[in-house]
Amino acid sequence: MASQSKRTFQVGDAVEVCCNEEGFLGSYWEATIIATIRSICLVEYKHFVEEHDESTPQRETVKRKDLRPLPPNIVPSRYSSLQGHRVDAFLKDVWWVGTISRKVDADHYIVFFENTGEEIACPLSKLRFHMDWFNGEWVPSKKRRAPVALELSRPAPVPLKKKEEYSMPN
Repeated sequence: MASQSKRTFQVGDAVEVCCNEEGFLGSYWEATIIATIRSICLVEYKHFVEEHDESTPQRETVKRKDLRPLPPNIVPSRYSSLQGHRVDAFLKDVWWVGTISRKVDADHYIVFFENTGEEIACPLSKLRFHMDWFNGEWVPSKKRRAPVALELSRPAPVPLKKKEEYSMPN
């Protein structure tokens, strides 16, 4: 969840909206601020459209406390040991917070999502290290291990029964 920040958001700022609705808890939606009034902002979502008009981006009023600026895009390295790291996975046009549980192959990792209890195979290209927005600054997630320096040898892949058993995001 986004924390109170010292940052003042303005019209035109690119942000992420922390969603607290059932089924989407722990997800972050990319948006742009269209208008602000005190503690409320009107945002326009980057990846969602209105139901009645698919050519119109979806807009919604949200509380400032549920906003955060776009986090730094710190992409995990395929040569690092990533098991146990907190990450954001971009699935179905939304960033979801999860933890890497194991490696499938050089370019895919199994991510466990605490809010749903699901494990999903995610391509490395759709992952970023999870960062928390705290007191106006980006800080590494407390639930994530300290970053591991580039390793000289690649970790051995975890043997799997069938790669097809894991769902791959579109």
